Amino acid sequence: MTRFSFDLHATDGTARTGVIHTPRGDIRTPAFMPVGTAATVKAMMPESVAATGADILLGNTYHLMLRPTAERIARLGGLHKFMNWDKPILTDSGGFQVMSLADLRKLTERGVTFKSHIDGSRHELTPERSMEIQKLLGSDIVMCFDECPALPADEARVADSMRLSMRWAQRSRDAFGDRPGHALFGIQQGGVTEHLRGESAEALRAIGFDGYAVGGLAVGEGQEVMFQVLDYAPGMLPVDKPRYLMGVGKPDDIVGAVKRGIDMMDCVLPSRSGRTGQAWTRRGQVNLKNARHQDDPRPLDEGCGCPTCRNYSRAYLHHVFKAQEMISGMLLTWHNLHYYQDIMQGMRDAIAGGQFAAWEAGFHALRAEGDIEPI
Repeated sequence: MTRFSFDLHATDGTARTGVIHTPRGDIRTPAFMPVGTAATVKAMMPESVAATGADILLGNTYHLMLRPTAERIARLGGLHKFMNWDKPILTDSGGFQVMSLADLRKLTERGVTFKSHIDGSRHELTPERSMEIQKLLGSDIVMCFDECPALPADEARVADSMRLSMRWAQRSRDAFGDRPGHALFGIQQGGVTEHLRGESAEALRAIGFDGYAVGGLAVGEGQEVMFQVLDYAPGMLPVDKPRYLMGVGKPDDIVGAVKRGIDMMDCVLPSRSGRTGQAWTRRGQVNLKNARHQDDPRPLDEGCGCPTCRNYSRAYLHHVFKAQEMISGMLLTWHNLHYYQDIMQGMRDAIAGGQFAAWEAGFHALRAEGDIEPI
């Protein structure tokens, strides 16, 4: 069996490109992972997601443990078979969603007890239970169970949370055991405080993981502060392991993260935006609900090769959104995911050729021009 491994092929500054090898296929880095929260990328067929260029999807432990349950998915052959996706899947630990429940949860050293947002039933999630659920799902990349406080938060709160997460990281490592072909990633915490990030990285390196995530960002601190943290946080992690920035983000967030040494990212934004009429293009964001598109025969993005841009006009996209037809979210989500994968391929090629700075300048220049009005 192919074991999980990472080959770093080229660097350009701190930007990196390489390949993660898994038994279910290779993941080209930098990689963007579409989010399949409930065993589906909303408004997309699995083969359509693959056609955009995605090498890996993200599944959500919290949502799947509640419905249809990890045990049911395991009985039905595992998450890959259940959702008809034969490429790698990364599952988050469930920690972030549980922490977002606020008044519906209780945090202790053991773990978190919480009430389901679906039916109010009570559940407990611990590092050991999170590892069990992700094993039942058959995840290729498993994430440690951690706690992630919302920012801003005082340093004492962030420090206590980080140290709890490091104790949970050890318990996650112990519970995960030896599973050839599957990987466990540790999660660096520490908010926006450099010495806490360093303490977290040191603890994770001592435990030893197959990859490392930068957690606790994109939780309210803003892009400028996030980039300040990314100027040092990835460099604290092992150079020969993948680095994953969780929950990011907008196209310029992704480019800035890759520039600072990140290899993997995920975000619901391209699919969520697609369902609300928001398109991400080379020239920035476009709202297809705006009346200026109703007579526009042009494609959404003339430089895009996705099926939406090849076959449908802005006028049509405007019409189906105004008419609230289901195809509207399908077409725009397909475009958005395709565009995100185009960005990733562009960065991989630029880093491999030592041209990342020129590529980045062109990316920002085109966005600065903005969407061009029809003649």
